[in-house]
Amino acid sequence: MGRVLAPYGVRGWIKVEAFTVSPAALLDYDRWWLAAHEGREAWKEFPVVSARLHGGTVLAELSGLADREAAAAWRGALLGVPRRALPPAGKGKVYWADLMGLTVINRGGETLGKVAGLLDTGAHPVLRVATEDGRERLIPLSPVHVDAIEPGAGRIVVDWHADY
Repeated sequence: MGRVLAPYGVRGWIKVEAFTVSPAALLDYDRWWLAAHEGREAWKEFPVVSARLHGGTVLAELSGLADREAAAAWRGALLGVPRRALPPAGKGKVYWADLMGLTVINRGGETLGKVAGLLDTGAHPVLRVATEDGRERLIPLSPVHVDAIEPGAGRIVVDWHADY
């Protein structure tokens, strides 16, 4: 849901870049999990003592981070909350995490690869699709190019040719 940018001040606050549509969404959670590196065992839970918006970022005081040095140790860490704490995505919506690993096929039924990640370009997200031969395709995640997102079927149908 975000990433720790840097410590803020001398009392252990952190400055966070939110990956959510609205940075204010992070204020809805009373506990955050931080991970200094990828992997399920890397996550550590922190109760949120206080948090507020600061421009396009979020400033937060987390229990257990008593000073600037403690906060600095988490620079670059990923921030998340358990899936069960998230609200339902809503009709016609999907969390980006739900797209990971889905097979991408085009209208002709050709498999283009699997979703390996997403990029936020500002205009619209872009699917990073890993091919079997180790290459990567970038496909805009927009209604112009995406016909259907079917997590239950494990696929995304796109208007995209294999030779693009």
